[in-house]
Amino acid sequence: MAKSDIEIAREAKMQPITEVAKKVGIPADQLLQYGPHKAKLSFDFINSIQGNKDGKLILVTAINPTPAGEGKTTTTVGLGDGLNRIGKKAIMALREPSLGPCFGVKGGAAGGGYAQVVPMEDINLHFTGDFHAIGVAHNLLSALLDNHIYWGNELGIDSRRVQWKRVVDMNDRALRAITNSMGGVANGYPRQDGYDIVVASEIMAIFCLSKDLNDLSNRLGDIIVAYTREKKPIYARDLKGPGAMAVLLKDAISPNLVQTLENNAAFIHGGPFANIAHGCNSVIATKTALKLADYVVTEAGFGADLGAEKFFDIKCRKAGLKPDAVVIVATVRALKMHGGVAKADLGDENVEAVTTGCENLARHIANIKKFNVPAVVAINQFITDTDAEIAAVSAACEALGAKAIVASHWSNGGAGTEELAHHVVELADSGVADFTPLYPDEMPLWEKIETIATEIYGASEVIADAAVRKQIAELQENYGHYPVCMAKTQYSFSTDPALLGAPSGHAVPVREVRLSAGAGFIVVVTGAIMTMPGLPRQPAANNIYLNDEGQIEGLF
Repeated sequence: MAKSDIEIAREAKMQPITEVAKKVGIPADQLLQYGPHKAKLSFDFINSIQGNKDGKLILVTAINPTPAGEGKTTTTVGLGDGLNRIGKKAIMALREPSLGPCFGVKGGAAGGGYAQVVPMEDINLHFTGDFHAIGVAHNLLSALLDNHIYWGNELGIDSRRVQWKRVVDMNDRALRAITNSMGGVANGYPRQDGYDIVVASEIMAIFCLSKDLNDLSNRLGDIIVAYTREKKPIYARDLKGPGAMAVLLKDAISPNLVQTLENNAAFIHGGPFANIAHGCNSVIATKTALKLADYVVTEAGFGADLGAEKFFDIKCRKAGLKPDAVVIVATVRALKMHGGVAKADLGDENVEAVTTGCENLARHIANIKKFNVPAVVAINQFITDTDAEIAAVSAACEALGAKAIVASHWSNGGAGTEELAHHVVELADSGVADFTPLYPDEMPLWEKIETIATEIYGASEVIADAAVRKQIAELQENYGHYPVCMAKTQYSFSTDPALLGAPSGHAVPVREVRLSAGAGFIVVVTGAIMTMPGLPRQPAANNIYLNDEGQIEGLF
């Protein structure tokens, strides 16, 4: 019987984090250690390496996820280990996991099998406390807002136009819509409120897009929390909140350093979801890695229609990053699901379904080409994959001018990605990348939304009621240069999660538009997407416990 992820992680022979740091040129005295295997980097060190030449940036993305699994983080870790194995100096830059999926249904985000980052339990749970700091900073601003209203409301805040919800890092549908300040005069003025999950907080987006602590503080001040009756915006700085918020975030903003099972360096920092936010790790961690390594492997959440598009159009645009290559992760199993096979039947060979499912992969390949970055497909191997099924994937990719390479990192670690690593180096070093965002800054907001919907999702139109269209028109005046961050289901190119494959000609309904002035983008909420998920009927939390030795069981 194969070992579980947590069993493999528990058997890892971790090196002291100072030794891992030394291999990539980080002195021990520039680390703030959280025990023997986790550390944060000092900003003195980060500032000292700014004159270094940048390495090559490689993005790992994927097809639309299915219950069969794709293994994007696993592939990112495996590729990083593979690059180091073939003699290249590589660092991985990943997102931090949210507790919501860990205790919900998706599980953690530390990789899997023999391609993991460790200590796995720490990373998937409280880690270095970054998410707690973000949540507390967010809720401090919430408390300051309601406190201001309670003590006379000098700013004239219209409690009907409060934009700033509270957050908690857990899936809890009961908190989506609440009424606060109940219980009498002493508790304030009752109003409708609600909670988002921490990873959907604008502070998470700001945290991941800020270049340093000063930039973070300025962006926090730009958060719009509410409006007056005259629709004048009320900023976080009007409530005198950013100073204390920055204090809460001063340690969190430093990148976290951990290691893979093969003792290679990995930065794990920040973690917005890609279906409701921009889905990338922090700019600080990515840029620091680029100053220390010849190759940096990073990931963007969910499928390329969400994570990769936002990585290119939001993160790279704002941070001035120029990616050199893209790896699109696919599995035979997931492609069969996109081809119409039920999860229970995935173990049976079905070349026809694989070929049909490759329509989903084909659209992702075509979409990546629109950003002028070369791509390779990594087939994340399962033992049930047959030669004929793998051949079908390779043929579909070759027809589109992309190579497909089988990667067995889950079972073989870095040794299973050597061929992929060699090809990624070839692509990254070729100089053919000429990164271009999908749309220019000056394109009007409505046209940006339409461009993403038609060019990336394959939609025929975007629909919205008069109130939403009016809001977009009002935002255009002062924020028309902002990129848009589409909140959409991860399971489909459409807004219907059940519509698999590569649907075309569908409409994209825009339900809501939110201004994230601190982060510097417009959130466009489509379909039935929620910024506070709920737990499934059988949550993963039901199977997580401490064994007799005090070790964690059931975490994956």
